[in-house]
Amino acid sequence: MKIINLPKKLITFLKEVRIEMKKVNWPTKQETLRYTLIVIGASVVVAIFLGAIDLIFTTLLNKFIFKI
Repeated sequence: MKIINLPKKLITFLKEVRIEMKKVNWPTKQETLRYTLIVIGASVVVAIFLGAIDLIFTTLLNKFIFKI
């Protein structure tokens, strides 16, 4: 690749990016809010589940293996 062709290729790339970005179906504000709340809710549920599993295993280990 020659250095001389670099600016021309860069300009072509940026034009193609602009064309493709116009084709993107962007979510609405309400959809973005809804998806964000779903992700936060799922994260909280997974965190509670993993915390409960950790608590159970810690209790079992302390009770039967470490006998504290």
